[in-house]
Amino acid sequence: MNVGPRTLDFTGRRVLVAGGSKGIGRCIALAFAGAGAAVSVCARGQAGLDALQADAHAQGIALHVHAGDLSRLEQIDHWLHAAADALGGIDVLVNNATGYGMADDEDGWAASLQVDLMAAVRASRLALPWLRASADACILNLSSIAAQQPRPGAAPYGATKAALSHYTTSQALALAPDRIRVNAIAPGSIAFADGLWERRRTEDPALYQATLAKIPFGRFGEPGEVADAALFLCSPLARWITGHVLNVDGGQVLMG
Repeated sequence: MNVGPRTLDFTGRRVLVAGGSKGIGRCIALAFAGAGAAVSVCARGQAGLDALQADAHAQGIALHVHAGDLSRLEQIDHWLHAAADALGGIDVLVNNATGYGMADDEDGWAASLQVDLMAAVRASRLALPWLRASADACILNLSSIAAQQPRPGAAPYGATKAALSHYTTSQALALAPDRIRVNAIAPGSIAFADGLWERRRTEDPALYQATLAKIPFGRFGEPGEVADAALFLCSPLARWITGHVLNVDGGQVLMG
């Protein structure tokens, strides 16, 4: 039996993280870099990228950063070429960007469709030449348990994440002949400084407490717990896993 390498060492791997300047994406980017990967992060705001680079530098980590609007095809293409040039190729693509389209109106739907879904579709398609040249390529999409649990007030976000989950499975099948694995993580409610749930803790304490009551572990998740799952799914330990959407939610979906 060929057991293969059992490691979360990403030395020599080239990892791109879309939407990585704060929250879950930021933690994923730093986790990959801390595990030895060469990492490029794209986000809209330069200030957030500068802060990320400063934190990485303080930890002895070097990151390539690129400011760009991931809702625009040409800017995604520009980032991918810049990142591939800087890192020497692409082995892993993490599609984490979100437009947080919650309102059931034109702006809400446009934000979710263009960023949560189409940015992932476009980046995945444009990255294929580099991924096909990689000896160990994978794509990781960040979906959400909102794709599995309809709730009022977030129709665009939930519907778009459901589409992203389906896209993950269809692409896993389509890209299997190229030996490119495609998986997704569906986080539950994750709290971090300046994040959605930290804002709701003060702005809508009733919703905050009602959500907390539906998490069997009795607490909100942490970005690092999503990052741990990301490293596993993109590592040789998951070399026989593709087309899977992994809930990282402390059992939240079990409560309905």
